[in-house]
Amino acid sequence: MTKLVVLKVGEGSFEQGFPVTMQIGEEGDSPAIQTLGKLPPAPEIPQYYNRWQSAYLCLGWSTRLEAKPIQVTNVSVIDDCWHAVQVLRNRLNSWLHSESFRSIREKWLEKLLPSDEMRVILQTEDLLLQRLPWHFCDLFERYPKAEIALSGPAYERVKQVSQLKNKVAILAILGDSTGIDTQADRALLEQLPGATVQFLVEPQRQELNNQLWSQGWDILFFAGHSSSLANGDGRIYINQTDSLSIGDLKYALKTAVAHGLKLAIFNSCEGLGLARELANLYIPQVIVMREPVPDKVAQEFLKNFLSTFAGGQPFYLSVREARERLQGLEDQYPCASWLPVIYQNPAETPPLWTALSNQLAVDNSRNYQHPRRSLKKIGLQRLRTILLTSMVATSVIWGVRYLGALQPLELKAFDQLMRLRSHEATDPRLLVVAITEEDFKLPEQKNRTGSLSDLALAKLLEKLEQYQPRAIGLDIYREDAVNPQLQNLAKYMQQSDRFIAVCKISDPTASEDPSVAPPPEVPEARQGFSDVVIDPDGILRRYLVSVNPHPASACSAPYAFSTQLAFRYLAAEGIFPQWTPEGQLQLGDVVLPRLHSHTGGYQTIDAAGFQMLLNYQSSRSPENIANRVTLTDVLRNRVKPDDVKNRIVLIGVTAPSVGDYFATPYSTGRGAYQKMAGVFVHAQMVSQILSAVKNQRPLLWVLPQWGELLWIWGWSILGSLLAWRYRSILHLELALAITVLVLYALCFVFLSQSCWVPLVPSGLALVATSAGVVLQDASQKQEQSKKLYSRSS
Repeated sequence: MTKLVVLKVGEGSFEQGFPVTMQIGEEGDSPAIQTLGKLPPAPEIPQYYNRWQSAYLCLGWSTRLEAKPIQVTNVSVIDDCWHAVQVLRNRLNSWLHSESFRSIREKWLEKLLPSDEMRVILQTEDLLLQRLPWHFCDLFERYPKAEIALSGPAYERVKQVSQLKNKVAILAILGDSTGIDTQADRALLEQLPGATVQFLVEPQRQELNNQLWSQGWDILFFAGHSSSLANGDGRIYINQTDSLSIGDLKYALKTAVAHGLKLAIFNSCEGLGLARELANLYIPQVIVMREPVPDKVAQEFLKNFLSTFAGGQPFYLSVREARERLQGLEDQYPCASWLPVIYQNPAETPPLWTALSNQLAVDNSRNYQHPRRSLKKIGLQRLRTILLTSMVATSVIWGVRYLGALQPLELKAFDQLMRLRSHEATDPRLLVVAITEEDFKLPEQKNRTGSLSDLALAKLLEKLEQYQPRAIGLDIYREDAVNPQLQNLAKYMQQSDRFIAVCKISDPTASEDPSVAPPPEVPEARQGFSDVVIDPDGILRRYLVSVNPHPASACSAPYAFSTQLAFRYLAAEGIFPQWTPEGQLQLGDVVLPRLHSHTGGYQTIDAAGFQMLLNYQSSRSPENIANRVTLTDVLRNRVKPDDVKNRIVLIGVTAPSVGDYFATPYSTGRGAYQKMAGVFVHAQMVSQILSAVKNQRPLLWVLPQWGELLWIWGWSILGSLLAWRYRSILHLELALAITVLVLYALCFVFLSQSCWVPLVPSGLALVATSAGVVLQDASQKQEQSKKLYSRSS
């Protein structure tokens, strides 16, 4: 049977002495013995204590007292501290051997055996008496199953509301952690069996207040910076800007006590001020640190205490064992075993962990493992959960993506990233002759609209030839032969090696999109098809470089109109196209990357022919790819020779009435550009090839399939790690939001370097895996609750 010893120290002082009353009884019964005595005057003890405290504070640790670095301790300072310890210890023992205290000492030794399990409560209002290291006294040291606690003279038992629970409810406040590591405290709490822990990380005052009111907590835990003021009051620093006294939480704490709060642990510095204030609220038990406590000491104490207490040991013996094990650190942290102390409400009986969690003691002792051993086991289990969940989520998302379900979203994300790219200069190698609505009114047009009359075309080509362009491309369909009266035009089209005409090779079996023959005067070698590949959402993102035309097509050109113009330009510099053994098109040192059916965000497309991603040149206007003049400008001699010489000249209709316009990635979104005229689309394609060959401008490329899979899986693993790290749903959501922004930024950076990496599937994997881990944790906790409930019942 546990013995209860209460030492009531009455009003007095070290100059006058203190009256002492000792009561001895069985736990739960009224005292059976009461003895009176007195501690004589000892004015030197405060001096010895102050000397020790000064030496202790000069040790130079980084503590949980304040968020500022302290100088490194040297050997002489440590020696001074141990010398002060020895002096204080000897004087304290001499004080307890005084004649006026003999009656209490002799009754103690008479009625209490060294084998007795006992709780000792020192009941006093004097703050210095509470600070003294009573466990050093030989009267206590000979009793290995005893632990001393502190108490004030006034106390009261509060009627608590009984709540049916099968887990210990812990509210853990991780306050200002500047310069210290409160995450180690968190990791220890997270390993507790049969416990539900609600973490508040650097909370605001209102958030903490609300949580104390919200439900029945069994344990209140705080880790962070705290201090005791000169008047004895204590403060906790809940975040980097706010601190609170216990009085600031008076009503919330009273409510928490009424709802079942049994224990408060303040794993922080100078906690006696906090404990004294908490005692006025009649909290049953409080564990605090007497003095400033180093980070390592606080963490080691918490680890050892949780191990023994949750393992089934009585509360007082758990504190004693955890405190005494700190002696192993005293070569680095002198007096570490002095620091933890219990502040007890004498009207209350210390709880057992089994009582708090409503489990059988045998279950606890069998199931609980030492934190260091269980950390390894939990770490391996968590690693398996992370890997398994991430692999499942990645596999599902990869399969859904492979089937094309994510393609619309990926293409929209691609467009948005494209629009964010920095602007580029106009390509000086290109000139566009735009046929506008006003140009249709020229006399040379002979009232012809939607195209060019033979006369207007003849005069236009004549003007351009004078300025010696490197290539001329006519992006206007001309199926009919030239007017016999303009034989010069027919001869030019037949013989000029720099003139490229356009035709259309669409499948002739498709009645809605028939093929269009090239001008009969232009040989096949100088023909180019105008066909483009439009995505299902109507956006032009791909460049059809070459294709094998249908045998029945009226247009048999194997290369695109823009490709032919680029070939003509590069041929003048000795660069000719060639095909690699892998079926890739090579120009000089540049190999054009071929688009396949499962490339990047494209998963369900017809990749027939030689296609590549169209890397639009970004500018304030998408038609700013080339200098622009009108038909009127050329015919009326408003164009300078240098505007044409050695350039590729593209001739096309830009009049809205013709409708030769295409939607591009720049055509969507608020405030976006309008659709792009077909002649400027061809200019974009020509510029893409020339810039890649001549200026080393990167072509758009994607990771190989295995690379994209690893990229998505990496974000999936990161999502599971975030779910493991942040147990609060609010904090997890915030972390996910920040991570998604980082993912978006990285995808933009890669695209700026012309690499298209998966954004949408990676974001889905990130969120889906974190949600999966959260759901698994919830399921496991629910299963554990069922098991615990079945055991307890």
